[in-house]
Amino acid sequence: MKTKGHSIQQIVEHQVQKWHNNRLKQKDPETDMPVITLSREPGSGGRIIAQKISEKFGLDLFYREIILEMAQNPHLSTTVIETLGEEELLDLDDWVTSFIYDRHLWPERYLQDLIKIIVTIGKHGRAVIVGSGANLILPSENTFRVRIVAPLDLRSKQIARQFSIPRGEAQRRAIKTESSRKAFIEKYFNVDIIDPVNYDLVINTETISLDRAVKIICTAMGKG
Repeated sequence: MKTKGHSIQQIVEHQVQKWHNNRLKQKDPETDMPVITLSREPGSGGRIIAQKISEKFGLDLFYREIILEMAQNPHLSTTVIETLGEEELLDLDDWVTSFIYDRHLWPERYLQDLIKIIVTIGKHGRAVIVGSGANLILPSENTFRVRIVAPLDLRSKQIARQFSIPRGEAQRRAIKTESSRKAFIEKYFNVDIIDPVNYDLVINTETISLDRAVKIICTAMGKG
């Protein structure tokens, strides 16, 4: 899902049309693969890894910022959710209700829309979803859940280099962003974002290059 030079409305319209076209085609079982969810620490290279995997397999790429914007906009969230068939929509409502009840979550509208959007993406398949709690929402049997980490010092260097800012400012930005993501997951899902039990694979990019990380993920999924 490309973002550069496009409004959120244009992005959603393009994706909806793509899903519609894909549903008219015959599915090839050999190309089936789990939806990949990728959680990452700021500056760890997770965003780049997600992009590389998306390009390697021709998967739709959904960044956290886009998904959260869609969940906050009732018109956009409805547009995305209604790409499902009638029976799928009925199943979706039941699934969301059960998910929230079983996990003892607060059933506010924003969370319900967020869950519905991510499940809709999951049902269409062939996607990489970055952040947004997707690893907690999608069923584990159809999802490969990855977390990318690295020491704060290394991440600060990467952020300083990427944004041409002083090292101290980069470190503060990394801590603030990670705290925000941690708070989001705790608020809406009552879990700790760093708990390894919520992932199938955790990769430390201090010792593993980004290209090597992509190869490890592919191998772990049986696609290497």
